[in-house]
Amino acid sequence: MQPTDFTLSGALAALNEGAISAEELTRAHVAAVEALNPKLNAFITTTSDQALDAARASDARRKRGEAGPLEGIPLAIKDLFCTEGVRTTAASKILGNFIPPYESTVTAQLKRDGAVFLGKANLDEFAMGSSNLTSAYGGVLNPWQRKNDPAARLVPGGSSGGSAAAVAARMALGATGTDTGGSIRQPAAFCGITGIKPTYGRCSRFGIVAFASSLDQAGPFARTVEDCAILLRSMAGHDPKDSTSAAQPVPDFAAACGRSVKGLRIGVPREYRLDGMPAEIEKLWRQGLDWLRDAGAEIVDISLPHTKYALPTYYIVAPAEASSNLARYDGVRFGLRVVEKDSDLRDLYERTRAEGFGAEVRRRIMIGTYVLSAGYYDAYYLKAQKIRALIARDFDEAWQKVDAIVTPATPSAAFAEGENTDDPVKMYLNDVFTVTANLAGLPGLALPTGLDHQGLPLGLQVVGRAFDEETVFAVGAALERAADFKAVPAMRAGA
Repeated sequence: MQPTDFTLSGALAALNEGAISAEELTRAHVAAVEALNPKLNAFITTTSDQALDAARASDARRKRGEAGPLEGIPLAIKDLFCTEGVRTTAASKILGNFIPPYESTVTAQLKRDGAVFLGKANLDEFAMGSSNLTSAYGGVLNPWQRKNDPAARLVPGGSSGGSAAAVAARMALGATGTDTGGSIRQPAAFCGITGIKPTYGRCSRFGIVAFASSLDQAGPFARTVEDCAILLRSMAGHDPKDSTSAAQPVPDFAAACGRSVKGLRIGVPREYRLDGMPAEIEKLWRQGLDWLRDAGAEIVDISLPHTKYALPTYYIVAPAEASSNLARYDGVRFGLRVVEKDSDLRDLYERTRAEGFGAEVRRRIMIGTYVLSAGYYDAYYLKAQKIRALIARDFDEAWQKVDAIVTPATPSAAFAEGENTDDPVKMYLNDVFTVTANLAGLPGLALPTGLDHQGLPLGLQVVGRAFDEETVFAVGAALERAADFKAVPAMRAGA
């Protein structure tokens, strides 16, 4: 077995037993990054030297008996998390040379617990996209291939596509991501790994470049449900520097993975049965429910009537918040500055923003500015906020009847570059199963449970009550055991 084949929990066990050192483990992952990143483009910035230094320091701490919960574990960090002294671009041109003088709370906590950072993972620019093709540093390639068309360049999903591809290709044992409308769960499903968006407020947003402040939430990627649970415990916790951070105790999420699901009521929302849904997705969903029924859970039909309004609501709220958040990138205080001789301040703003933002980001800023403008605010933004409240109420009513909800994670397997990417509406439809959890602030986990006819991974999603990630992990782990998903991508370390 190669060091890159470990699961995160398996690597921790091997490190604790002295079967491998943190330096050996990190060196193997650094070599994997060097070999695969030129093809996959999963990292924007690599920090191999710093990673090896951190691994040696980790070995020294372990020798002294001071090992943290993630001691010596090599991770990829989405390039949206500010990392002190290491370039943080948000995959944009406008922040191309930004080196933060401070550390995000999530990455600071991972470092506190002994994690080793391999580099900054690629993403859609400012986390806006579902394909990882809007990055100013080039798209990310999904390490999986179609059986009958191996030359097709598949997308890894977005926005956290670099993080998902890095974990799937065995370049990292885990990764951080952010999820605004599905940006952890969709890439996890497309890349055949596990990812969780925790409850809004579970992880601090301090030091994460903002997209839509009322929707963004950090979460982990890993190859198993238990590994995600281990990472989330380190990432979560109250932070006084973030006013949206919840003062909730952080349980031992990994312990919940061994819980029985016997007696749990699993909701199946009828509104998620979409017209034209691929038969493979429908079959996978039915299979997942059968597995849970066999494990002793009760399957309950439920209704979430306002689901049909979720996508339009999301694509009003998110761009509105984005247009406000991205107003700070103006060429004055930090980031790119494009200035012409004898030009005025307005010209500086316009040139900087026109050159610094990509097409998708400009599109969303314009949508956001429009829905917040005089005469349209009531018609669009205010109405969207009202519908958002109704979507949250649908879930509140559902929790009277069920303990968790199981749905497909995505409407299809990973698509190829150019298949949906020239149609913004088609791209936005990728979030159809995921956005409701963001609008309601609920935890959602995606995990691989099968393959389509092309040999590509398909995933299921588990949604739970606010701050009840433990039940989500218990249900996710039960599905994982039943599915016994062993498939691996063609492009991976050691292949």
